[in-house]
Amino acid sequence: MTQTEFTRQTIVQLLSNMSDGKEIRAYLQRFSEVDQSRFAVIKIGGAILAEQLEETASALAFLHTVGLTPIVLHGGGPQLDIALKERGIKTPKVEGLRVTDEATLDVARDVFIGENIKLVEAVRKQGVEAEGVIAGVIEANYLDKEKFGLVGEPATIRQGLIQSVVRSGAMPILTCLGIAPGGQLLNINGDSATRALVEVLQPMKIVFLTGVGGLLDKHGDIMHSINLASEYDKLMNASWVEGGMRLKLSEIKRLLDASPLSTSVSITTPEGLIRELFTHGGSGTLVRMGEAINRYDTIAAIDRDRTIALVENAFGRALKKDWWDGLDVHEVIMSDSYRAGALLTKVDDFVYLDKFAVIEDARGEGLSRTVWRAFTKNNPNFFWRSRTSNGFNGFYHNSADGSVKAGPWTVFWKGEKDWARISRIADRVAAMPASFIGDDAE
Repeated sequence: MTQTEFTRQTIVQLLSNMSDGKEIRAYLQRFSEVDQSRFAVIKIGGAILAEQLEETASALAFLHTVGLTPIVLHGGGPQLDIALKERGIKTPKVEGLRVTDEATLDVARDVFIGENIKLVEAVRKQGVEAEGVIAGVIEANYLDKEKFGLVGEPATIRQGLIQSVVRSGAMPILTCLGIAPGGQLLNINGDSATRALVEVLQPMKIVFLTGVGGLLDKHGDIMHSINLASEYDKLMNASWVEGGMRLKLSEIKRLLDASPLSTSVSITTPEGLIRELFTHGGSGTLVRMGEAINRYDTIAAIDRDRTIALVENAFGRALKKDWWDGLDVHEVIMSDSYRAGALLTKVDDFVYLDKFAVIEDARGEGLSRTVWRAFTKNNPNFFWRSRTSNGFNGFYHNSADGSVKAGPWTVFWKGEKDWARISRIADRVAAMPASFIGDDAE
């Protein structure tokens, strides 16, 4: 075993002992199943490089150490603004793009190379090999030479160059510089470069590292998940969604329109990157194209066989034959494809989350967060239970207002404040019969 393999094994073992260890291992396995150049494209803004270089390098190095190699693309806009001002070069912007003449491009090239070197060296200091790719990956055409000057629109991505770096064991770190026919360097907009990489590489994850760490709702709080299939039009028409956020949502939709359904976009901070990628709760905003999320208030409105198949797949156990007939449904939240859902029932005088299920193949797509948000919005007060050994409990502990162990179960609740009522209901929930044959883990 090489030193790198030993270090990787040690880190994974340490992760397994964390409260979220089982979640992390599951995501590691899922991400490791794809070709390494298709794991993730990570776009890093210039402001992050200026203010959080070490934190960014540490997060990137962690991914590489556990066997995952992201394709990293960085900008340098704020640094370029400063450099141009110092040299007395004025560069107007048209339609959000910097008009780039020869003098501007000379400064941009120097700035981007400098930022690339800084990031590469910072990652290497973490004990991980990284290789800067200044130009050559993105072949571009002039966007509109008369209007924008030396600004390019990506035409071709040289995958072979990226894959060669990955096969060498290094992490490729790219700049937003393209090459036109004839060898002329062109300035490429960061979102355009990201979109071109995504269209060709078809990664599982697209990540934007920002200082805010997510998209904000009308109250200024980070939105944990966005399902574009059901929320895009509503958000784009909301009065509180301003120009910058509207543009970002539009760009993300374009990215996901060109990607497999399983691809998702994460917006997070360097410090939150690992939790966003490897835990159910995440740390930032997760955006996916998704599917419609439906609400039902009767059991007759949902497909029995597909619901049972979902639950049995999610839990890896066979349900008892009388489970379905014993349900007194309060509310069902179900994805269109029956890949994720939640069944809430009426028990005595409280609402009980009987099943919260996401099929194995859909984990990591954000469906769990979307479904959870849908039914918790409708039900501020409810109880549920989980085997104390359940690997999902890290998410439950972070989401619940309280919990108590009762025999083999941990009983959770949300919204309740009355301790006498909590104690009574917790005992009732713990004593309820198990749903699965063999009375094994739920």
